[in-house]
Amino acid sequence: MKKLLFIALISIFISCSQGAHPDFASNVETVKKQLELQGSEADHQAQLDMAHEDIEWQPAFYGSKPVGKEEYGTYLKGWQDEMEDVVFTPNNDYLPGVLAETGVQDGSVRVYGNWTGVHSATGKSWELSSYHTWDFKDGLIISGGDYFDASGFVASLQVEEPVVEE
Repeated sequence: MKKLLFIALISIFISCSQGAHPDFASNVETVKKQLELQGSEADHQAQLDMAHEDIEWQPAFYGSKPVGKEEYGTYLKGWQDEMEDVVFTPNNDYLPGVLAETGVQDGSVRVYGNWTGVHSATGKSWELSSYHTWDFKDGLIISGGDYFDASGFVASLQVEEPVVEE
């Protein structure tokens, strides 16, 4: 029994003392740059250059399946074309992701935050809470996703037709 307790304590100590993944800080900087570019619409190609050729990205829309690099670019551009003055504000520090099998940090990045901006077509200001993930391979984004109610968000931006009473 003492051996089992000793092994459990050593395992906990090792898993707690591993510290940050060596690529985590640079991956966070990549994520921050991507979010900044998404809001500024300054350089769409620079965003795509941060994506691995084999990226699988999960869009936020109901029923959507993961998309490859070309569709990922179209997805990002679509948001940029529809919105102005877009800013992402994290609700917390950028969080490290872990391997599901081991619980060991893997260099991936997670964040909860709020987007704000203006819908181009209607001029409506908006705020949206979201969660995002980014996994990396060779310093490039290989997978991840956006998690928020995109369909409800888009519907909320539509111009409401006045009700005509008869």
